[in-house]
Amino acid sequence: MSLDRLINVLVTITLIEMMVLIGLQVAFAQPVRTVRNWRLVARAAIANYLLVPAVAIALLMALNTAPMVAAGFLVLAVCPGAPFGPPFAGIARADVPAAVGLMVILAGSSAIISPALLTVLLPWLSGGEAPRVDVVRMLSALLVTQLLPLLLGLLVKHWSPKLTEKLLGPLELLSKLLNLSAVGLILATQFQMLAEIRMSGFAGMLALLAASLVIGWLAGGPANDERRTMALTTSLRNVGVGLVIVTGNFADTPAVSAALAYGIVEVLGSLIVALWWGSRYVRVRATIPPRND
Repeated sequence: MSLDRLINVLVTITLIEMMVLIGLQVAFAQPVRTVRNWRLVARAAIANYLLVPAVAIALLMALNTAPMVAAGFLVLAVCPGAPFGPPFAGIARADVPAAVGLMVILAGSSAIISPALLTVLLPWLSGGEAPRVDVVRMLSALLVTQLLPLLLGLLVKHWSPKLTEKLLGPLELLSKLLNLSAVGLILATQFQMLAEIRMSGFAGMLALLAASLVIGWLAGGPANDERRTMALTTSLRNVGVGLVIVTGNFADTPAVSAALAYGIVEVLGSLIVALWWGSRYVRVRATIPPRND
């Protein structure tokens, strides 16, 4: 088995396991409650599937990015629903149930919407220089690696709570091991390409991250906790799905390095913002005098 094939297999297994684990951690009531808040879902869809990709394209065009590098960034830009959303929302003292619901809705819908967006945007952005994606293959891959495992986890959680309790511990450990292995293997094989990224490239990544946070904050509604939730949900793109797409369609190209590089930047950057919001929340709460009931 070639190294590129090994990376693709490992990333695919990691994503399937993560989606099953997410399903086991979520009750059906959480995404259902979020779906009923159609205004929140509509704002999340506009922010994640329209505004963030539009900003990414504008930055890529402004920086005159090479076609395959642009392909890697664009793949992540159209893939929302990262599993880091709920834990980061918890760190930021935001609305965790809403973060869970949005994560499930975006992760599920991206299996269909993301391939459609890439089919339209990728040839246009690259001027025909980037290889065309195989839509049927990509859609099939995302259904198998993302949507179906997520549904499986949800069903097991709903039908067998006892089995869910037994599976959670081992699967959480397995998830950490698989993620570390996948990231470590990709870093080892793509280190030279990552080292060649210019400072302007990192500046563009930070600009996209900042824009995603602002877009999410403005789309979050009037309440601060919902704004923090939407900001983090929007800034955190689904690295696992993105890597499945780029390793399956653009293996051994700068697209893999670009997707991995932005994945690292957006996760670390979002974590820093979540920690700052959480500490600020604690400081503000400390200044409020206790009630004398």
